Amino acid sequence: MSTTTPQAPAAGTRGAALPARLASYGTLLGLLALIVLFAVLKPQVFLTPVNFTNILEQLAILAMIAAVQTVVMVVGDFDLSVGSLASLVGVITAQLLVGGMDPLVAVGLGLLTGLAAGAINGFLVAYLGLSAFIATLATMTSFTGLALLLSNGATVFGLPEGFVWLGQGRVGPVPVPVIVAVILVLLVWFALSKTVLGRSWYAVGGNAEAARLSGVNTKLVRFSAFVVAGFGAALAGIVLTARLASGHPTAADPLMLSSIAAVFLGITLSRAGQPTVGGTVVGLGIVGVLNNGLNILQVNSYVQQVLTGVIIVLAVSLSRLSRKRR
Repeated sequence: MSTTTPQAPAAGTRGAALPARLASYGTLLGLLALIVLFAVLKPQVFLTPVNFTNILEQLAILAMIAAVQTVVMVVGDFDLSVGSLASLVGVITAQLLVGGMDPLVAVGLGLLTGLAAGAINGFLVAYLGLSAFIATLATMTSFTGLALLLSNGATVFGLPEGFVWLGQGRVGPVPVPVIVAVILVLLVWFALSKTVLGRSWYAVGGNAEAARLSGVNTKLVRFSAFVVAGFGAALAGIVLTARLASGHPTAADPLMLSSIAAVFLGITLSRAGQPTVGGTVVGLGIVGVLNNGLNILQVNSYVQQVLTGVIIVLAVSLSRLSRKRR
């Protein structure tokens, strides 16, 4: 009778595994490092419940866009128009409200606008075969122009208080935008991880041809991802308009790049190199903590944009390094 003695990993293997693990968890470690850094530099300001509430409130609208951007990136595409669409829906909703329309009807029409815009993107990409970059770059330009045209380039003021509560109100100590963002993020997580549609999104993103041969309607699946993105962008635009108590034609435009950055940062946590809602939330944490900490330190906003770009490059590099070592 023979016995098998478990073999300890060779020293070289252990040495090679450590950098791979650090690369896999680099994003999470980066978030913890940022929290520790700002806590040491400005403990009297950063480590306060009020500041953490501010971070959540500032991240709420970005979280809505990043959540739906995750869906589009799961199918292997991305949507450059989410920020400009959010701005356009904000302007349309604000003008309807100023014109005397009931807030519920105005919000409903704003969401329908987002769904229609998402359907246009989905049709261009899934059925006409345009690249997502070209299609959403074109619609981004059109949405921005339309928002400026409808508003004459001016901010729309005079929104009713009942609507403004959606962006500035609180339920207990929790800001309403945070509650809306959490609900949307949970819905996206559920759709991606617990539904047939979510598995189809991942199948198309992993190998579209294999998914098609398996019976998945790949065109409809890609189309649906862009429709979801349109709805989420519209919701974010409405909440942002309520928070600002005004509709501005370019208010949400910068959120597009930040949403893509958050998803890319989250991808580094996935062993399969795929976007996940959990990873995106960690990515949002890095973006939020970094911006908040740099604001507290009174760092120039232009420098913050440079750092955001650098972080994206580092995150993607870490992700590629991690996958190569597996």
